[in-house]
Amino acid sequence: MPDQEDLRTVPPPPLQGVRVLDVSTLFAGPLAATFLGDFGADVIKVEHPTRPDAARGHGPQKDGVNLWWKTLGRNKRTVTIDLSTDAGADVLLRLVADADVMIENFRPGTLERWGLSPERLHEANPRLVLARVTAFGQFGPYSSRPGFGSLAEAMSGFAALTGDPDGPPTLPPFGLADGIAALATSYAVMAALRGAERDGRGQVVDMAIIEPILMLLGGQITAWDQLGLVQPRTGNRSVNNAPRNVYRSRDDVWLAVSTSSQSIAERVMRIVGRAELIDEDWFASGHERARHADELDDAVQSWIGAHDAAEVVAAFEAASAAVAPVYDVRGVVDDPQYRALGTVVRVPDEELGDIAMQNVLFRMSRTPGSIRWAGRPHGADTDEVLGEAGFSDADITALREAGAV
Repeated sequence: MPDQEDLRTVPPPPLQGVRVLDVSTLFAGPLAATFLGDFGADVIKVEHPTRPDAARGHGPQKDGVNLWWKTLGRNKRTVTIDLSTDAGADVLLRLVADADVMIENFRPGTLERWGLSPERLHEANPRLVLARVTAFGQFGPYSSRPGFGSLAEAMSGFAALTGDPDGPPTLPPFGLADGIAALATSYAVMAALRGAERDGRGQVVDMAIIEPILMLLGGQITAWDQLGLVQPRTGNRSVNNAPRNVYRSRDDVWLAVSTSSQSIAERVMRIVGRAELIDEDWFASGHERARHADELDDAVQSWIGAHDAAEVVAAFEAASAAVAPVYDVRGVVDDPQYRALGTVVRVPDEELGDIAMQNVLFRMSRTPGSIRWAGRPHGADTDEVLGEAGFSDADITALREAGAV
């Protein structure tokens, strides 16, 4: 990944010239906009004048500045508009006229109540891609319910699969379903933009957060349909292969081992000194190995438990077997592979100085993405953005005095 200074020598980022209005709150919608901004889109974050995006209040703060917002709000210009007022709705329509994408996640019917229906938005700009991100989608019996990613993690079957077999279903301690929906939304937006390039017409993207996470859970629906199978909770084990678990080394480091391929499973058994198990009839099938997970886990744990983590990793690496330490954030930032990839970068920030955060999602050889700035203060760019839309200083002052911006 090029240094910030080198970015002047490469072609413009692939989404330069695409303008995105981020009229969403919390995580799925804003994160989708972040992904687009990372590759050059001009993202304008729209927040209420007195009620900022609730994400600004999530997680730790330093000197009153929210730290998660610095990542979630990066590469975005921030403006304030009260969309529930007629004047605020008119301001948004002015911005829509020059936008390519708008991302919103209000409950279905909210934009319509404010006079900002998809039909009116497309009157202002027929090419607009309107991404509507909600928990349950724009129609159906649950569409009007409030909802967050945790409900998607529950309803999708993810929580039912997660946790120990004799324990309760387990929700992740972070916005997993929101993050998956954000990736799906950015993908949907790019597909819709490609369509707009062909025929000059935008469209509505209806993204229900309960849906994208289902795809990552594999073929469970088909297995239920065809065989009546319901996958149980198995902790760190897999129903498709074994050994697959986390194991504690002699120096008290947890290590993850995966044997998704037959050859890797055989290598692991040779490493741990149990090559005779390879000759068992059941060992030739990942599904059958999973039925013998107790025996395989005992073999792997006995060997790993007798060695330090560095010895384990070296032995697995020499044998081309799959192993990785279980990191917390300290391990991530110190890991040499993450360092080689440039996964964590330092970004200058006007409020906190030099700060670290995750880099863009992937590397592109010719038009890489970049973090141009960290999350901006609430409403910091209102005057600039409205001025670009043709509002005079007097107009902006009047709108501000009326509480519309």
